[in-house]
Amino acid sequence: MTDPLVVVSHLRKTYQHMGQPLEVLRGIDLSISSGEMVSLIGKSGAGKSTLMHCLGTLDVPTEGSIKFDGVELTKLTSAELAERRNRSIGFVFQFHHLLPEFTALENVMMPGLIQGIAKRENRAQAEAILETVGLKSRLEHRPGELSGGEQQRVALARALVLKPRLLLADEPTGNLDTATSDSIHELFFDINRKEGTTIVIVTHNPALAESMPRIISLRDGIIESDRRGTNGTAHATL
Repeated sequence: MTDPLVVVSHLRKTYQHMGQPLEVLRGIDLSISSGEMVSLIGKSGAGKSTLMHCLGTLDVPTEGSIKFDGVELTKLTSAELAERRNRSIGFVFQFHHLLPEFTALENVMMPGLIQGIAKRENRAQAEAILETVGLKSRLEHRPGELSGGEQQRVALARALVLKPRLLLADEPTGNLDTATSDSIHELFFDINRKEGTTIVIVTHNPALAESMPRIISLRDGIIESDRRGTNGTAHATL
């Protein structure tokens, strides 16, 4: 077993809804090792996306602890959280959120531009990851000229271009047909095998969930079960 990349302890998240407290996470304890692949499943409202947003520093827990690579995230300032998020965490969502006026290559270069990476190096990194996801011939196409599956591949490339330690995907294939979904799923496994990227996927897709090495089921804001899937090993081979 490798050292934990993420350690969550006693995590709670409460929102105010119509003047009343709404407790979405009710005490989550969770450890995710470096190189692990995990699926988060559960009914709508179980707290899956809220947990993912807390892990990705997009939301702040009401109580509890989140340690990322040994650093306590709940103690960091907003600026420090943004820096860690931009440098170490990649996101893929159900809707790709690509910038329509820019090409696939330009969209994937955006994280590097934000980080101040030199243009030549940034372009080379973006071209390399687009080739990895099978879009070498589509670099200059804008999102409107790409299929849904190709757009999601661009979004995945954008999330991976800076080689994050952790990739968080929230229903990444929810809008895609079965064949396209399967190809995107294979990409996640390829990236995990080749790069050792830790991957957490929220999904309602039973086939994807069961194919993952580890399956965590949430119910009413708590972990109902934590078990292995059909894919033998729970960690990447590095």
